[in-house]
Formats: sequence, structure tokens, C-alpha cells
Amino acid sequence: MNNHYKSALEIAGRIHQGELTSVEVTEELLRRIEKVDSRLKSFVTVTGEQALFAAEKADKELSNGNVRSPLHGVPVAVKDLLDTAGIKTTYGMKIYDDHIPEKDSTVVRKLKSAGCIILGKLKLTEGAYARHHPDVEVPVNPWHEDCWTGVSSSGSGVATAAGLCFASIGSDTGGSIRFPSAVNGLVGIKPTWGRVSRSGAFPLAYTLDHMGPMTRSVRDGAAMLGVIAGRDEDDPTSSHLSVDDYLAAASGGIEGFTVGIDWDYCGNDVETEVYDGIKDAVGLLKELGATIKDVQVPYADITKGWPVTCSVEAAHAHRDTYPSRKEEYGAIADLIELGLNIPAAAYMAHELVRKSFKANLAGIFKEVDLLVCPSMTSVAPARETSDGSSGEQDLAVTLKFTAPYDFSGSPTLSLPWGIGSKGVPLSIQLVARDFAESMLVKTGYTLEQAGGHFGHHPETYS
Repeated sequence: MNNHYKSALEIAGRIHQGELTSVEVTEELLRRIEKVDSRLKSFVTVTGEQALFAAEKADKELSNGNVRSPLHGVPVAVKDLLDTAGIKTTYGMKIYDDHIPEKDSTVVRKLKSAGCIILGKLKLTEGAYARHHPDVEVPVNPWHEDCWTGVSSSGSGVATAAGLCFASIGSDTGGSIRFPSAVNGLVGIKPTWGRVSRSGAFPLAYTLDHMGPMTRSVRDGAAMLGVIAGRDEDDPTSSHLSVDDYLAAASGGIEGFTVGIDWDYCGNDVETEVYDGIKDAVGLLKELGATIKDVQVPYADITKGWPVTCSVEAAHAHRDTYPSRKEEYGAIADLIELGLNIPAAAYMAHELVRKSFKANLAGIFKEVDLLVCPSMTSVAPARETSDGSSGEQDLAVTLKFTAPYDFSGSPTLSLPWGIGSKGVPLSIQLVARDFAESMLVKTGYTLEQAGGHFGHHPETYS
């Protein structure tokens, strides 16, 4: 049937109109996973039997006029950081190879309540940190097998880009939605911290972790965010604010918006192709009616301190198994060791830097509606190898466009922006004030339509 590269909302529409059934679409993707994923290695667990049962239920409900959501009946997949009741959940870690949760995470529960069909669990780096556990086969970028998949939501990026699911869920602590979205040609939405519940997701750094959608279009991302966002009593940090109709926001234009750009921020330590993409995007934003305003983003100090915050909070998250099971850990052990040896005063000092950065960012957002910057500093680093090596840059450089907005909790949207010289997608990033996801969606959709930088798929897996 070759529906695998259709948008999630297009497939949903055809299912809801009776042109397709959820069972037919689910069976098609399960066949594709069996055929293709032996090369791409994006899934940890494929839940075919459960998915077909859910698809049959969806078809019955839809035939009776019971439409749970715009994505009812659509097959998706989730990062294996999220608990799934009765289904193995490893968090990318050897010590959880046999772990079967009794309860769904809130995000998974909301996807099921919306009638989404969960095809399985997607690979990630160990504990959602920088590298895959040595026992894990590293996923393969479908655009170029020698290029990075992005981390930590590696499986989410690969499976969604290769048409093995119509959308997926990732998490982001230092860039783990945005990196794999960027190098796999996806739309990635990192919502405001607290907009999406983290209950049932194993933490890397409690105050930095975000859950969000990874999709092949802005409207699909808006629909997914609408499903998973909202207050959750199981996560006391989740926001009480009402959830916008993000799908409705993906329309209209951006005339009258003010967009901030820090040219030094976007140009220093950034590859020429990436910088040229930003210039192209800024020019198009201006053509579409936005006002462009020069700003200064105070990113340096906040980015350098990411290892301090992340390591201390990771050490706390792993306190029940580290160091007691240290021999079963991979590269994340180095992060935990760092956290165990950082003085409380150093952690507190960076919290003050964080407060200052967030206050300065709030001042910028009094003058502009959005910021535009790259998602990554480079086009496509080298693929992570089985021994953990890769072509990644210095950490402070790598994280300069991602970690600051994990610290501030600001919502971001990464958008495909053409294909680079290596044959791997380029990406731009939009950043907004807290809980302004609708503005991100509107702007992203406008750029997507006007720029034409979407609808590309890896040819090898067409």
C-alpha cells in the first residue's frame, strides 16, 4: 500500500473516512519493520500482537462514530525511557533488560486514551545520556549510514524518518529531541518544562528532562503534543495551565511577529551550511511579514555548566543501582561518578547562573515573540561506533543551541531545512517564551509551507 511516508494526520483522515482501517495500516507498518529494521536497528521491542488488538478496537470504535482524537487509529512508537505496563522497558540500560513495569507512563496512557496504536519501544542511549550501552547495537541513520543518528532519542529519530511509525516520542535533557530530529529530517517539539508529564519516564536530570513529539510534519507534531500535554497529578511539577488547540494553531500567517536573531551566537563555531540555512530562514521570515530584531543570547556560561547539573541529578536518579551494580554500567558511569564528586556549592553556584539566564531570556522575550537559531552546530557528525567513539565536537559547542533552553525550560521547535552536502538534512530551531507552543507551531507551519523544506525521505528506504 506504501502508506508509510504519509503524514500521521493524512492516515488518520483516511482511517476515519473508512478508506483504510487501522488494522490494515498497522499490519503494513509491522511488515515494514520486519523488512527494514534489521538494518536500521531502531526498535528494542516490537509489540505486534498488542498493536493489532488495539487497532481492531480502534476500528470498532471509529465505525460507531467514537473518534477519540485526531490521531485515533494511527500507529506510533515510544522511546524505551517510558514505562509500558506488561512490556519490557529497559531505559537503554543492561540492568533493566528484564524490567517489566506494572503501570504505563502518563504519556503512554494518554496516547492509548487518544486511540493511538503503539507499535513498540524505540532504542535510546544508556539512561538517555550521550552513548549507547556497549551491549546495544547502535541504530543507523537512514539518510547516511556513516552519519550520527542523534542522541539520546536515536531510535525515535530513525524509526520516524524511515517510515516505521507515523510519529514517536522522545525526551530532551540536553538536546535529545532536537539532535535526532535535526539529522533525521524531522520536526521535533520540546515543550515548556511542565507542559508534558514526566511520570513513568526514567530521569536523567529531573530539572532538565522534557518529553515531546518527533514527527514528519509540523501539524503532526501539533496533534501529538495536543494528545500528551496537560496537568497530571502523578507529576506535581506539571502545569495547571490549560492546553491550547495546537493543531488549530498550525494555520494562518506570521505577519506582525517579531523574531530575534543573535548573529554571533548563530555564527561562531558553526559550519557554513548551517549558518547559511539560518540566513535563508531569516530572509524568508522577513518576506512572510515578520519583523527581525537583533538580540544577544547569553548562552556561554549556562552551557558550560550543563555537566554539573546533569551529573549531580543523574547520580541521584541512579542511587538505587549505582555503585552497587557499577560493573553493569557503560559510559553513563562516568557522568554519575562526576556527579558524586561535585560539591553542593558548585551545583548551587550553577543554579544561580541558571536563574540569571532565565531572567535575561525573559527580558529578550519582552522584545521579541520568537528566537531563531540552528538546532545543531554542524551538518552531520560521524556515526557512533560500537566502541562508543564518534565525531562529536566539544560538549560546550555541541550543546550551545540546545542545553540553554533545557535550563530555561523554554519551548522549542526544530524544523527540517533542506538537505546538506552529506545528503543528511539540515535543521533550524525556533524558541519561544514559556507555554507559547502555539506560536512555535504557527511559525513552524508557515515556514514549512513557504520554504518547501519538508516531504523529503531517505531514498534507500523509500
